[in-house]
Amino acid sequence: MDLSLSPHGPLRADRPDLSAYLAADGVVDHDHPAIVALAGQLRQDDPVRTAEAVFEHVRDRIDHSADVGRWSAAYRASDVLAAGNAICHGKSHLLAALLRANGIPAGLCYQKLEVLHGLNGVLLPGGSWWVRLDGRGNRNGADGHFATTPAEERPAWAGDPARGEHHYTTVYATPPEPLLDGLRAAVPNSTGYGYLPLELPDAER
Repeated sequence: MDLSLSPHGPLRADRPDLSAYLAADGVVDHDHPAIVALAGQLRQDDPVRTAEAVFEHVRDRIDHSADVGRWSAAYRASDVLAAGNAICHGKSHLLAALLRANGIPAGLCYQKLEVLHGLNGVLLPGGSWWVRLDGRGNRNGADGHFATTPAEERPAWAGDPARGEHHYTTVYATPPEPLLDGLRAAVPNSTGYGYLPLELPDAER
């Protein structure tokens, strides 16, 4: 089996400089003291095990808003951590922040479902491929698992190509602007995803 081949398609970075996937910014704010502290608590001797511990923490300890009926509208990583819940995009921003705080390059990936789903692309230590990790949370039919190679990827949702559902191929260092505009428009305690774009431009597929 070729471990470099993902069942969900290849991934490619949108930035040539890997430092973009380690940077702190206004969304993936891994320089925030709370992010720094938690990243340190989750750190293991083996960096791959660190990535797994971070992934499992975000998947299992940060609630998906729809699963618990608490809609924080948080999307900045530190705000997601403080709220304890977010939709998939906020959780992916927190996962990226905790990984970057541990020196592991991490970006943002997307899947076209009924709405635009957010997950992560990670370049694990010692690896040469970007790997999808989906920390959405395994409730209500979701089933995401840690993977170390593209061949092992297990996103939360399988998707149905017959319905036009698919994974995008780009690993973004920062959220695409149309998505970020939607996330900024979210209202706390308001249910649903009406503020999100349904998909990214076809050019990004």
